Order: sequence, then structure tokens, then C-alpha cells
Amino acid sequence: MPDKHIELGLDTFGDVTVDKDGKLLSQSEVLRNVVAEGILADEVGIDFIGVGEHHRDDFAVSAPDVVLAAIASRTKRIHLGSAVTVLSSDDPIRVFQRFSTLDALSSGRAEVILGRGSFTESFPLFGYSLGDYERLFSEKLDLFSTLLKQGPVTWKGSIHPGLKDQMVYPQVEGGLLKTWIGVGGSPESVVRAVQYELPMMLAIIGGDPARFRQFVDLYHRAADQLQKPVLPMGVHSPGHVAETDEEARAQLWPGYKAIHDRIGGERGWGPTSIARFNAEADMGSLYVGSPETVAKKIAKTVKALGVSRFDMKYSSGTLPHDHMMKSIELYGTRVMPLVRDLLA
Repeated sequence: MPDKHIELGLDTFGDVTVDKDGKLLSQSEVLRNVVAEGILADEVGIDFIGVGEHHRDDFAVSAPDVVLAAIASRTKRIHLGSAVTVLSSDDPIRVFQRFSTLDALSSGRAEVILGRGSFTESFPLFGYSLGDYERLFSEKLDLFSTLLKQGPVTWKGSIHPGLKDQMVYPQVEGGLLKTWIGVGGSPESVVRAVQYELPMMLAIIGGDPARFRQFVDLYHRAADQLQKPVLPMGVHSPGHVAETDEEARAQLWPGYKAIHDRIGGERGWGPTSIARFNAEADMGSLYVGSPETVAKKIAKTVKALGVSRFDMKYSSGTLPHDHMMKSIELYGTRVMPLVRDLLA
């Protein structure tokens, strides 16, 4: 049974949004807006804010840890993390150093969610081959898990120079940098999270959330067979909150369609339709509506999957900043108390 004191967070990829006249904002202005959104999330009591990493023109954030450090300097209690860090095309030692630095600056509020990434722009940008997609993540995760122990590191692999009794600084003040494995639908990733004794974050971006129960059950079976602890599990899904269901859908639809159709065009999908959007909102993994509607849907997912954290991706394509600010306010002041009441 899920804990009634479930953690409730928000995620953003720093989508490039439009102003009141429909003109795209600069990436610089979007970055400043993300910081403002993080400050508001802290003020209204949200547990966590995650900032994702991309390397393309429709997302502004390529250095999440820098944005999170800016939020850390102006907040007091909210936890701060990546959503997600593409470890495959990064250096595990530098990732650890950046987030242990963030942890120090935020007095122990840093988290990192490690994943392989559903976008591939970072691979050619940093000189990696997509042919090494699986090997890069597997070896770099192995090194990163060794760094989490905070002792002298001795490690050898095929894609990174070997280390012998090497200390990596800064050390994490509280002893452990909270690290999650992001899972998008791969059973291998679930088992990997168990093997490295890391909590699992399920990215559920479409369809009935209950279909992911198989991954939760697999985590439990693998933990039992490998004699590993069962650690927290969470869900990341898109959504938007407004005063009424009708207002929320009307606000979200243009930005949702813009980002879906652009990415879909790159990947060979057809354009989405309002019927598909409404079906996803009614029965799928789109948490859009009034505070009451969104709270009921979050509570239903938490009960179905038995997770202890839910993060809503509140940004969506060109959805304007002022709509996102209102969504954040409603999520913290009305959705979260309702979810906790429903789960109590």
C-alpha cells in the first residue's frame, strides 16, 4: 500500500514557450522563467522539482545542474534534481562532482535521475557513437555507482580511463547522493536498478498507467531473487492544472500538439488529434484538469502501482509561463492536499 505521505514533485524540460502575442521567447528568458517556477514551487510546498537535459532548439536547458543551483540559492526546502541526466553521453565523475556540489550548496537537497535518454542529440555533440548506446550507459552507471560509495575508487572499463585508489571531490556531506534510475519501458533497466540498489523512476508518458505494474512487480521479484532491498519507486508523467477541466484542456492543447507533432515528425509519427488528446486525458497518462480531477487521477495511479513518489511534468511545448505558474500554484496548494487525503 502506498504511503499516505507520498512525495509529490514537478518536472520540466525547459520547453521554449510563447509570449501573450504567440511569439517564441528566447532560451535565455525561458531559463529565467524556470528559476521563477522553481522558487514558486518551493513557496507552495512542493516536495521536488526536476529539470531535464536536452540539446536542441525547442528546449532551453542543456545544463540542469546550473539551473538547479540558481533555484537552490533562492529556496529553502524543495528537493532539486535532474529529470533526466543522460549519463551515456556525459562523464560519470563530472556528473557526480556537479551534483555533489549542488548538494552542498542546497544543504543536502540534491538528487540525480540517471537515464539513457530518449533523445540522441547529445551523442554526436559530445563525440559518442549510437552504436555504443547500451555499453556506454552500462559501464558509466557501474562507475557512477562506485563513486556513490565515497571511498577511494578503483575501477576499470573499456570506455573510460581506469582509476586506482582515486578520491573524487567534493564528498557528499550527508554521506549519500540520492540517485534514481530512470526507466522508460525496458525490463533490463528495472533489473539494473535492483542490482545497483538504486530507486526506480518510471517515465509513463502515454497509455494506461496500470500497464506499468509489471515493472513494479519485476523490481520486487528481482530484489527477492538477488537478495537486494526494495527501494522507493516513482512515476513521472505529463500534466497541467487549471481551475476547471475545460480551462486546463484548452490551455494545454496548443502546446501539447506543437511539441507532439514536432517530435512525431522527426520520428515518423503522424500528427496528434484533439480526440487522441482527450482520450489520453480521460484514460491515459495525461494528468490535466481541475485540482480535483488531477488529484483523483494521481491517487489512482499511486494505488495501482504502489509507488511512493509522483512527479508531474508541468511544461509542455509552447504552454505559456503564466499558465505554468498558475498550474504550479494549484498543484501545491490544492492538488497535493487532496492526493494525501485520498491516500490516507
